[in-house]
Amino acid sequence: MRKPIIAGNWKMYKTVGEATAMLKELCRMPLPETVEVVVCPVFTALYPAQAALAGSKIKLGAQNVHWEEKGAFTGEISAVMLRDAGCEYVIVGHSERRQYFAETDESVNKKTKAALAAGLKPIVCVGETLAQRETGDTEKVIVRQVKDGLTGLTPQQAAGLVIAYEPVWAIGTGKTASAADAAQGCSLIRRTVAELFGSEAASQLRIQYGGSVKPENIAELMAEADIDGALVGGASLEAGSFSKIICYQ
Repeated sequence: MRKPIIAGNWKMYKTVGEATAMLKELCRMPLPETVEVVVCPVFTALYPAQAALAGSKIKLGAQNVHWEEKGAFTGEISAVMLRDAGCEYVIVGHSERRQYFAETDESVNKKTKAALAAGLKPIVCVGETLAQRETGDTEKVIVRQVKDGLTGLTPQQAAGLVIAYEPVWAIGTGKTASAADAAQGCSLIRRTVAELFGSEAASQLRIQYGGSVKPENIAELMAEADIDGALVGGASLEAGSFSKIICYQ
């Protein structure tokens, strides 16, 4: 049985004070133990966030990572450093990283391997743009991103991943893929992983949906068999709305 995982991607929002205040509020709320909860603040708030989460079961994640352990890479941060700051998870290959910072399937693969080597659990993002969807290339894009992003992994490593299906056209736009559309994308991911790593790895893999997830649509999304959680953007920035998503059952 796959444990549902709800992760909040805070993107470039919240100062240290704002982040710790929100996390303290969230920690006071009754959250179900049947759902794994992850928050991914900005780098500057990671260490204070670890302290704010002390004693809670909420996990800490980062939004990006470099593939090298150390070196002359100004402005970057390694997986070892993220572990040192208290992270258990890291988002890899988010569409905004691909769009604005020229990340490729190759760099996603290198970052995923670096995260795993350091003991982090990657949340690997895949998804098609609106143009790709309109030209009928959704399946081709998703399959390519999964295959190239996970190249060289073992079945055991693949089984322990989280993959987030995020149709780019639904991120931050207010447009949400229908539950059927989301399920179709997630099912394709699971089938692709099964072809690459075997049915056992695919059955253990957790797949999130991301893209304008809100308290109003989370239950319908989570009712789909191949959707194991959500990668939440704007609705994760307030403790009230995020807790409603976590408590979807």
